[in-house]
Amino acid sequence: MSPENFTCARAEFVLLGITNHWDLRVTFFLIFLLVYLVSLLGNIGMVLLIRADARLHTPMYFFLASLSLLDACYSSAIGPKMLVDLLQPRATISYTACALQMFVFAGLADAECCLLAAMAYDRYVAIGNPLLYTTVMSRSLCLALLGASGLGGAVSAFVHTTFTFRLSFCHSCEVNSFFCDIPPLLAISCTDTSLNELLLFTVCGFIQTATVSAIVVSYGFIAGAVIRMHSAEGCQRAASTCGSHLTAVAMLYGTLIFMYLRPSSSYALDTDKMASVFYTLVIPALNPLIYSLRNQEVKDAFRQTWRRFCSPGQGTGDWAQAAG
Repeated sequence: MSPENFTCARAEFVLLGITNHWDLRVTFFLIFLLVYLVSLLGNIGMVLLIRADARLHTPMYFFLASLSLLDACYSSAIGPKMLVDLLQPRATISYTACALQMFVFAGLADAECCLLAAMAYDRYVAIGNPLLYTTVMSRSLCLALLGASGLGGAVSAFVHTTFTFRLSFCHSCEVNSFFCDIPPLLAISCTDTSLNELLLFTVCGFIQTATVSAIVVSYGFIAGAVIRMHSAEGCQRAASTCGSHLTAVAMLYGTLIFMYLRPSSSYALDTDKMASVFYTLVIPALNPLIYSLRNQEVKDAFRQTWRRFCSPGQGTGDWAQAAG
């Protein structure tokens, strides 16, 4: 390994960020700070709301709370560092921190794909077999699905991080991105990256194909169950809960497929930065809004919780009346 490569690989990378124009960087800082705060407060708020309201202690909201926690964590793996770097003339990140950032972000993103598939299966059981829902979706099964999602994400992240940081980076230490993502690092490697590209297609392709297949099959059964329904209220309730989930699926998978399941020759890193911003900051901020604005139970729980905190006496009376 040449001295230049050793310095780059073992000391630090330079993150080129989103733009070099100072006025745009200040504007982006203000916009992304607002988006990040909305994401963090919205997702943590969703977790606390589900925790606080006993009516939301069901498998569906267990998975939704897990999704919100994942969103809060993986946006936090990127957001704070990006915001600080926007106000600095030269953004750097150490070799170790870069590897850690890639591992955490990739693991949580892949875990979210698996979790969305588990949520689709949960909706199928709830709509197709409502009388057996709590029996089939037992606590042990929910924990097993959540654990499998986390394990799948960790294995995928370990493979990508290990093979990416075995490369030599002797051409340049400048990463044309605002965080340590796989494509920008492959672009500055001076060694053959064909194995990395193969792993990217194979591992990410397997996870996304398997989870999309599970989602499609689940919604095929859901569609059959909805067609057999004779209750307009039941159809509307199914459409409400499934619509939120399908919106989240479409946003996340569409962006991930665009970013990672294509040959490296088609990468346009300057253009891809905005897509990266979308799935690192915007999607985590939109998810709690999607699930709250389209879900009557969440809106009712929020109003009830708000009344309990603003008017403790009134809230206690409402709970007593509900219990009675």
